[in-house]
Amino acid sequence: MQFFLNLLPFGLALAVSAGLTYWMVTADWKWAVDLPGERSLHTRPVPRTGGIGLFAGVLVSGAFVSLKGSQWPWLEPIIACALCAISLVDDRRGLSVAVRLSAHLGAALLFLVCVLVDGRGQLANLPAWLWLPLAFLTIVAMSNFYNFMDGANGMAGGMTLIGFGAFTAAAITTQPGLAALCAALAGAALGFLLFNWPGRIFMGDCGSVPLGFLAASIGVSGWLAGAWAFWFPAIVFAPFIVDASVTLLRRFWRGDRIWQAHREHYYQRAVRMGLSHGRVAMWEYVLMVACAAAALALPGFDAAGQALIFATIGLLFMLVMVVIDVRWRRHLAQHPY
Repeated sequence: MQFFLNLLPFGLALAVSAGLTYWMVTADWKWAVDLPGERSLHTRPVPRTGGIGLFAGVLVSGAFVSLKGSQWPWLEPIIACALCAISLVDDRRGLSVAVRLSAHLGAALLFLVCVLVDGRGQLANLPAWLWLPLAFLTIVAMSNFYNFMDGANGMAGGMTLIGFGAFTAAAITTQPGLAALCAALAGAALGFLLFNWPGRIFMGDCGSVPLGFLAASIGVSGWLAGAWAFWFPAIVFAPFIVDASVTLLRRFWRGDRIWQAHREHYYQRAVRMGLSHGRVAMWEYVLMVACAAAALALPGFDAAGQALIFATIGLLFMLVMVVIDVRWRRHLAQHPY
């Protein structure tokens, strides 16, 4: 029964997100436009306001569910919408790194303070000195990782659909309110994806930054509520986390400015080597579905089985990265930049 109840926020968010995104595309609304450059993968100006339609769908779903008297967690989406507004200004005018990072740090701090004030922090099965700093860093990191990985048509939207779909499946029996929010996020992502797949509109920072915040903050909320283990969100969103982390570490090791825009992520190199945006997105979907399935299946295995699944996921990512690294070196030898 709960599955069918979650179809309502999913469908409502899908309809609102698709409708508003369609209007922005067909009205040629150019309030914020992503211009092609040496660090981008597109060749023509594209609107980057897709996050507006996405979060409008989530808010409308939340209002409708709340009016019906059902549970709906408002803390996470309200903070995410504040991040959306700040990031929309960044999409339009460009904000300094210090201002953007301050917003990310402030959002993470506000969320954790609210969690402690409302008493949910007492439900943690780890000491506060360990989980609070870890949660803070994770939320800030994911706010940026999501932004880094939003550079190919269809990729971030599709992986949002898969990731929050997995969250919905994990929370549906124990945390119906949280499951409804995740279902709405998945539906809103699908509405955006209908127009992002052909490259007619981008999510923009107003979409990617708050979605990264939500992936981490909902991950923390679900863990505190007992909907999943602390490692569950990390496995579900491992395709984002692994690519972004390895790329940043390599740039740091070389002495590059890690906050500068670039085209060195594994998915970006795959596109630059000739794979279409669609094929890259589909391969990322395969990785995301595999990680989500593994995360959902892990609780049913004993310690040995869980260790085997973890090892298999790790080897899978290592294999993918080695293959891309080898082919990238060959590509550079044939096409020096």
